[in-house]
Amino acid sequence: MTYTLLFDLDDTLLDTNIESFVPAFFEALSEHMAPHVYPNITLPALLSATRLAMDSEDPSCTLQEVFEGDLYSKIGIAKQELIEVIENFYDNVFPNLRTTTNPLPDAVPLIEWAISQGYRIAIATDPLFPRKATRHRLRWAGLDPEQFELISTAENFHFSKTHLAYYAEVIGQLGWPDGPMLMVGNDMRRDIIPADMLGLSTYFIDNDSASSPGIEAGRGKLADLRPWLESTDPSALIPSFKSPDAILAVMSSTPAVLRSMSSSLTEEQWHHEPTSNDWAINEIICHLRDSELEIHKVQLQLMIEKVGAFIPRPDSSVWANERNYLDVNGLVALAEFTKARMQNIEAIRNLETSIWSRKARHAIFGPTNFVEVVGFIADHDRAHVQQVWKTLSAIRAERV
Repeated sequence: MTYTLLFDLDDTLLDTNIESFVPAFFEALSEHMAPHVYPNITLPALLSATRLAMDSEDPSCTLQEVFEGDLYSKIGIAKQELIEVIENFYDNVFPNLRTTTNPLPDAVPLIEWAISQGYRIAIATDPLFPRKATRHRLRWAGLDPEQFELISTAENFHFSKTHLAYYAEVIGQLGWPDGPMLMVGNDMRRDIIPADMLGLSTYFIDNDSASSPGIEAGRGKLADLRPWLESTDPSALIPSFKSPDAILAVMSSTPAVLRSMSSSLTEEQWHHEPTSNDWAINEIICHLRDSELEIHKVQLQLMIEKVGAFIPRPDSSVWANERNYLDVNGLVALAEFTKARMQNIEAIRNLETSIWSRKARHAIFGPTNFVEVVGFIADHDRAHVQQVWKTLSAIRAERV
């Protein structure tokens, strides 16, 4: 059984003095940009753009896009004029901030052990830094960025740890793997509680034996994690994504995950079918779009309008051929799916919480309720994200 481990970075795998590191980072970047922008303009602009990225819930924009859109509008300089300046900062100045951190002696042996076990490992750090900065920080911890299957950064993520959808986006970009899963972190508010709310098991890195948060599956020092994993029944770490909060997080993450997965596809790859029985990626996204518009939207409206509503379930398996999905532009279909999904999520969020227990009758599953039907939507998402991930894996395998 393959484990999936999600690791926070700062003060989990790397000893980071946040009170020193963050001010030093903003000061260094402001000084580096001083020949082009006055520091008294740059610093407030950096803080504003960071807050905006942290709060963003738009699955159609990466955090980098949100950050840069706000930053450059506030400093009054086009991005193109500062690209080389910013790249030079992360290549040559940012590495000097290493002095505000220290490697943790237990981090490297733990990661090497987990890799030797065949575990899938992701770095689930708050994705407010660009790729270069996060890779530097991993090296400061004594780790090789190439060791990890996924590293969350501003370029490839659409949600920060402010939002539950961040954790769904991490797992989604891993292809919604089956099997035991664990989030490891030191921050109760941004690591442990949201991961627990999504349905993940957690391990709280805590050097204060007197503290007792009470919700985590495990707790201790980083050195304690390996023996804890070796003594824990894997079935106890199987996640569940059935709560209303988890369902909405999964639904919110799906357009973002698909955008990241498809961002570098060629036209040929959009239309690639691994076998004659498989859908191409653009067919999958067309299916999701039409299901959102013609099935999920209708189902939600029926349940909102009436207690005990009958929930139809049309046969959508024939749509791919009938509607010639293979010839549709995948990017256009993804934008249409994203718009429809955001509208449906907004409709759900505006409802009274009591509606989640409202009863209904499903055409296939019989007696049901609102939370179960909306849960079917999230399950449908996860199944098709898995399908896209497998297709991408097949494409990568064919390149080798």
